[in-house]
This record gives sequence, structure tokens and C-alpha cells, in this order.
Amino acid sequence: MLYLCIPSHDEAATIGLLLWKIRKTFEAFPREYEILLVDDGSSDGTSELLEPYAKALPLTVIRHAEPQGYARSLEELLRLALERSDRPKRDAAIVMHADFSQDPSALPDLVRRLESGADLVVAEATLEGEGRRAARLVRRYARFLLRGPGVSGVKDVLSGFLAIRLATLRGAMRNGAVPFLHTDGRSANAELLARAARHARRIETVDVVERLDRRQRASRCDPWQLARQLWRDGRAIRQSRADGLPTRSASKAEDAELEEVSR
Repeated sequence: MLYLCIPSHDEAATIGLLLWKIRKTFEAFPREYEILLVDDGSSDGTSELLEPYAKALPLTVIRHAEPQGYARSLEELLRLALERSDRPKRDAAIVMHADFSQDPSALPDLVRRLESGADLVVAEATLEGEGRRAARLVRRYARFLLRGPGVSGVKDVLSGFLAIRLATLRGAMRNGAVPFLHTDGRSANAELLARAARHARRIETVDVVERLDRRQRASRCDPWQLARQLWRDGRAIRQSRADGLPTRSASKAEDAELEEVSR
């Protein structure tokens, strides 16, 4: 079973398109799947829009009366996937955004990597439709702003589009601590990746295109605020890492470019 975990807040303009494309993808690539979606205190009609989809799709919607944040919504979905699965060595959670910037047509590539033995598969994005140079650079150099050991072979630590075998996720969550994720926003994606990587025997990546021009709202992310957040959250994420994972240092050229944009 594939559990598609989708945190959502005020995405009424795109969530229907995303669900429709997921359905079409799995019609052409038949696999058993469930969509687990959090409507995190939306005020734009998302709740009403989702009602007909719940009748036509294997869709479970969790509604928060008030926004609780991305990380809490994501953690709730991951725990629900673990709760529902009776085959964690076969089943997987796939995390996606609700803004339709990540194309469900990439799902078969992630699933095939899992089926070939990967425990963690990260979709690394080439950004399209992002006109802000600062936003592109912060995304590119996020792993350096976090100031910690990176996950070997993974460059896009903020992707938020990844597949995790549930046995791997269960290992990452086995101490039962609540909350599991101590950061929020984009940092939570990096923290989830770091925690899952600790228990993954095999990690792979797939290249995708992230179409930010599909997003039907203004970006909620200020790149300079994100850079400061990553710098602050680095300590919490480093504490979640296993000792001895390989590190990667920035090249002199990368250091120079980051210094230039931060001026």
C-alpha cells in the first residue's frame, strides 16, 4: 500500500487538480494506494471542495479547526500511515505538497525505486517559474545553511517530495517521542529526511521539475526569512542525525556565491 501524505492549507485552487492527476497516474500505473490529507484550518473553501473527491477516491481527510502548522500536519499523516499499515516492510508513505507544483506523473519513478529495494527516495527538483534569484540560491544551498552533515547523495534537502518505506519510518519514530518533528515549514522537510536517512539501508534520488508557476497563490516563503530559519533550525536537525554519516563541505565557488547573495 502507498500512503500519499498531503498537508494542505488554503489550497482550494489546486488541490482538486492534484487529486485528479493522482487518480489518472494510478490508472495508468496500477498500485494500491490511499490519499491521506490534512486540511489545516483552511478558510478558502478547501473543506467543501474535498467532499466530492472523498466519495470518488480512496481519500481520508483530517480537518483542523485552526491552523496547526506544516510539521504537525505532516507528522499526523505519517503516524496515520503507520497506524493503518499491516505490512510496513512493503508499504510506503509518499509526501507531497498540495499546491500542484510537484507533478504526480513522477510518482511511478519513486515507486519503482522502492520496489527495487530503496528505503528512502527523494525527488530532487529543478525549479521552474521561480523568478527570485534569492529563493533559488537559498534552496540550492540549504544544506550548507543547516551547518550539518548532509544525507549522502542528496542535494535538495528541502524537497518535501519523497517516499519512505514504512519500516524505515517506524524505526525513525520508534522512541515514541511527541513531537517527532521539532522544526516547522521547510525545515521540517530537512528534518524528516535526516531522521529517515538514519534508518534507511538504501537512499536514492530521482530528478523532477518543480513548477512553481502552477501555484495559484503568492509564495508564502520569503527567501531571507527562510535562510535565517534554516540557520536557526540547524541545531535541532543535527541532533536528529546519526553519528558518522558522511558530510559534504561547500566548494570555494559555492561559498563565494552564497556570501555574495547574502550581502
